[in-house]
Parts: sequence; structure tokens; C-alpha cells
Amino acid sequence: MILKKDNLRLGLTLGLVGPLLGLVIIWFLKFDQITFVEFLEQYLSSNRLITSIGSLSLLANAVLFTLYINTERDETAKGIFISTVIYGIGILVLKIFN
Repeated sequence: MILKKDNLRLGLTLGLVGPLLGLVIIWFLKFDQITFVEFLEQYLSSNRLITSIGSLSLLANAVLFTLYINTERDETAKGIFISTVIYGIGILVLKIFN
């Protein structure tokens, strides 16, 4: 199975998809009365939402990272960590320039 492999590219891919999936789950659980596009517009225009929802969406990567570290697939975990740092920097930049 592909998720049992240990390589950096898989980790980067999982790390990029994880927060997006987390964002969709947050929208589905808390903001399902509005469309996803409206949710994204609100998210990108509110500093408070950028911080809280951005952090929550990164929890998906924390789960993935923990899973791969505990199963000693360090290259994949490294890719997830790199993606998480990139997302974190992106959220910080978005918050600063919003």
C-alpha cells in the first residue's frame, strides 16, 4: 500500500493534502450553512479565523506526523513536517498582510 512507503515525496504530498482536508472538515462541521466559497472568503478576510481555523486545519498534519514518526517512517514524517512549516509560514504571512 502506498501509505506504508517511506519517502519524502509522499510526506510532502500528505502534508499538503492534510490541512486542506482539515479545512473541509471544519467547514462541514461548523460552517455548513454557507457554501464552501463563502467560507473561504470569510476565512481569508478575518484575522481571527485565519489563526483559529488555520491552526485547527494543521492538526491533520500533527496526526499524520505522529503516525509516521511512531511507525519509524522518518522520511515521510520529514516531508509532512516540511509541509506543515510551509503552511504555518503561509498562515503567518496571510495574517500579517490581511
